[in-house]
Amino acid sequence: MVLTPSTMLPLGTPAPDFSLPNVDGRMVSLADFASAPVLVVVFMCNHCPYVKHLADSLAATAREYQARGVAFVGINSNDAQAYPDDSPARMKEEARARGYTFPYLYDESQQVAKAYRAACTPDFYVFDAQRRLAYRGQYDGTRPDSGLAPTGADLRAALDALLAGQPVPAEQKPSIGCNIKWKPGNAPDYFG
Repeated sequence: MVLTPSTMLPLGTPAPDFSLPNVDGRMVSLADFASAPVLVVVFMCNHCPYVKHLADSLAATAREYQARGVAFVGINSNDAQAYPDDSPARMKEEARARGYTFPYLYDESQQVAKAYRAACTPDFYVFDAQRRLAYRGQYDGTRPDSGLAPTGADLRAALDALLAGQPVPAEQKPSIGCNIKWKPGNAPDYFG
């Protein structure tokens, strides 16, 4: 397992567009979230220990904030041929088992991950009502080997600030996790 930090896309970056299949078979695009005051995009997968560490907490956090109007979407860009645990069929099972109430999309071409400069799983991006990047980085300071339960403190602070019309905390720490599993010959220039 290669540990990789987020690329920390510049704040203010407009949300790159996407249109990808959900685990239920329907296509989901950026425009589907137009009415949400805040959008959270999470690059994630099924097999990474860093995602597994916070998956149940993420499901609970998403439910809590969706009730306040925040939209969440998970995107898996891993090479499912090399990592069958991350296949669309397994994603469907994972979404059901974890109780994900948000779309969990498959980026087979890996073009969406490249557009976001996503590097690891999990990798969090929070966009304001104008779909400008307001937060990118870690869920919280816990890690699989920390012995601490995940709380989502960093993500929650950003969401609470945006919902209150306040500035998002300036200190944003990169997410750390497994590198996105690029298809052979498909790794982007920022992967390294």
